[in-house]
Amino acid sequence: MRRVIFLCGFLAVVLLAVFLVQPLGSAAALPPAQGGDLVRGAMLYDNWIALLDVTPPEGNMPLWDTQTTSTRSGADTWRCVSCHGWDYRGKDGAFSSGSNYTGFPGLFNKDAPLSAETINAALTGKGNPQHDFSAYLDAASQADLALFIQSGLTDDAQFIDLVSRKVIGGDQTKGKELYDGSCSSCHGADGQTLIFRYDSRDTSLGTLAITDPWRFLHKTRFGTPGTEMTIGYDLGWSAQDGRDVLLYAQTFPSGLEDSQPQPALSGRPTGEVVVGGPPKNTLSGILTGLGAMIIGLGWNLLIFGFLIGLILLLVWLIRSRKAS
Repeated sequence: MRRVIFLCGFLAVVLLAVFLVQPLGSAAALPPAQGGDLVRGAMLYDNWIALLDVTPPEGNMPLWDTQTTSTRSGADTWRCVSCHGWDYRGKDGAFSSGSNYTGFPGLFNKDAPLSAETINAALTGKGNPQHDFSAYLDAASQADLALFIQSGLTDDAQFIDLVSRKVIGGDQTKGKELYDGSCSSCHGADGQTLIFRYDSRDTSLGTLAITDPWRFLHKTRFGTPGTEMTIGYDLGWSAQDGRDVLLYAQTFPSGLEDSQPQPALSGRPTGEVVVGGPPKNTLSGILTGLGAMIIGLGWNLLIFGFLIGLILLLVWLIRSRKAS
């Protein structure tokens, strides 16, 4: 009997120590994403529907309908980039105003990078059931996307003027050298050989470089899903190399007159915007909140309940011992 009491007491002390080390309300930390394909993750971020060559889900992504400013619909609403931006900053970056503004948060935070656990919870709907992609992205795709978000996001904010969209600093001569050596064979010396669709219009490389430099940088670094192209990541280009190429490409013919205003990044649309996309009704809000709380507290509550059970058992054994 003494051995049983001692064992129960020892287990209670151990579990109490574990519980105190991991405070109530914090989930066990997961290690950073291991393995995976960062470039594939970047392409999934761009357009996972095109990369996986699958039929897009019907209708809008559930969270999309919690905002009222962007008029995009259908397959585009399911792409990561439509909410979080080509600069990965969402409402705090290039998508802070204009037609792309939605109010959804960004993914890039140099002071507090997203953990593997947070990314996994977001992709599987554990953080918010309306953001569940587990039916569309398998475990490998989720790992690739998580790896990109943790290790592949680049901070270009201080190198591109938010209003003019021009590269700040940079080496145009080096950009020309890199472009001529790796890009000109397909895009042409002036970026006019390949014409592609951008925002429902025919666009040359020069036009893209001027109107959407962050998109240009992402695709230069990681490619375009469903196409074959040489990409900076595989060439070992640094972040600055990509900006130098962008600076050079901004000298190409764009078809935009000098007097023609660039797509505005000012004049945020008026109207109510639900930042971050919470549920619209009270019931779904309560269920979402309870779901997130249960996920976050589940492990701790299990430990706490087991600990209480052991303590009660220990008390019962001691009282039984005294009574005998």
